[in-house]
Amino acid sequence: MIEVSHLSKTFVKYEKEAGLWGLVKGFVNAKKILSHAVDDVSFTIQDGEVVGYIGANGAGKSTTIKMLTGILTPTSGHVKVNGIVPHENRVANAKNIGVVFGQRTQLWWDLPLVESFSILKEIYEVSDEDFKTRMALFNEILELDTFIKSPVRTLSLGQRMRADIAASLLHNPKVLYLDEPTIGLDVNAKHRMRDAIKTMNAQFKTTVILTTHDLDDIEELCSRILIIDQGKIIYDGSLQTIKDKYGSAKTILFTTKDKMIPEFDLASQLKVPHDFLKLSNHDNVLEVTFDRRQLSTAQVTQAVMSQIEVVDIEIQEVQIETIVGRIYQEGKV
Repeated sequence: MIEVSHLSKTFVKYEKEAGLWGLVKGFVNAKKILSHAVDDVSFTIQDGEVVGYIGANGAGKSTTIKMLTGILTPTSGHVKVNGIVPHENRVANAKNIGVVFGQRTQLWWDLPLVESFSILKEIYEVSDEDFKTRMALFNEILELDTFIKSPVRTLSLGQRMRADIAASLLHNPKVLYLDEPTIGLDVNAKHRMRDAIKTMNAQFKTTVILTTHDLDDIEELCSRILIIDQGKIIYDGSLQTIKDKYGSAKTILFTTKDKMIPEFDLASQLKVPHDFLKLSNHDNVLEVTFDRRQLSTAQVTQAVMSQIEVVDIEIQEVQIETIVGRIYQEGKV
């Protein structure tokens, strides 16, 4: 479906010295600076995959998406989307893709939302029957009926984003690019957006590439992720794999009946080295952090409860934000 081979995009900017003399020199001999936004990126995405494409600001995510959609021409390398080279065949490529940019809209600002959908229906040559079927589906999962007759300029951010995702899916594209689709949305709006993406992927096998800073989006929607840093892919694989490698720590919070928690040697009781465990307590809560590859939750819980009276237990996994942060720091997986 999507084939990316040794893709690069370099931007050129000219740096001028300060002051009047620097301005004059800049006209003759400005310093050229090359910025490698995307640097030798390769990957393949199959039909129906939902892939998270994540990275820090300026890592190269949006630049990659713009080359996949045909907005930008690569400096070097090759891209094919459903057999089409995007920047060479932009019209043909546009018929096969849907795009949602979190801070932009494809809707007509002063028209009622329903009119925007009617215009897009004609642009994409959607049949009356397909239009009716898809609008019914969008109304069901995105609840468009409550504001579909309102001018786009009067919609809230959450309403507009729901409308934008419906507009991007109206022609049943083979590929959907989502660039920060949930940015600025409240919890309910994010939930509806995710439901819409899941439904379209399940029913129509729509291939989805999602760039986001909201890692809850990644956990709910994607089984595979690409991590880009400084223009280079540093990880391409399953979310579970990096959780297993970087998310081995687990924390259990034991709320005790008494505020005074007696001291005891948990490591010796479990017959493991002391550096396998980290204990701390405050008020009547004992916090135990351990490597789940070495110890099970049941082992730790049983050992603690044999020593103190516990009234509540809370188990905490390592957050995906923490895992990705570690990968950025190390620059590899």
